[in-house]
Amino acid sequence: MPLQVELPLTLALAAALALGLAAQSPQPAPAAKTKEVAMTTTAKGSFTVALEPLTDSARKPGWAPGRMTIDKQFQGDLAGTSQGEMMTAMSDVKGSGGYAAFERFQGTLGGRQGTFFLQHHGQMSHGAPGEWIVSVVPDSGTEGLIGLSGRMTITITGKDHTYSFEYSLPGTP
Repeated sequence: MPLQVELPLTLALAAALALGLAAQSPQPAPAAKTKEVAMTTTAKGSFTVALEPLTDSARKPGWAPGRMTIDKQFQGDLAGTSQGEMMTAMSDVKGSGGYAAFERFQGTLGGRQGTFFLQHHGQMSHGAPGEWIVSVVPDSGTEGLIGLSGRMTITITGKDHTYSFEYSLPGTP
């Protein structure tokens, strides 16, 4: 269902936000504690995915995001299963929208057993894929995957799905 926004409400919210920000005294930005992690290994393989729409239980008027469950089977260097949920927002323009998803992987990576979470977000404009980011949720690795960090690239060709997963894992050469 298309997203509908009333322009006057949007302008009122933007004006209120601008006034609120102008009334605040400038505060120095906190120092970022992010560090770039060098990715040391690349896992490659394929997966299958099944998406199932979720029910329309508690939708609010004016916006009806799409919601689906995710079930995947991974083969290759990353072997196992994942389950998750996806939420989508489509614009009035055919083929334009965005999605966010989380999934929990369980299986092996480089021969090490454990679980971890993947976080997705992506966009499409007029049917053309835009930015699409899939990354490991920090500190979500368990068992042999504790300390895992990484980014995944997904390629879809027809009905075939493949991945390339650049990752860093303590104790991995």
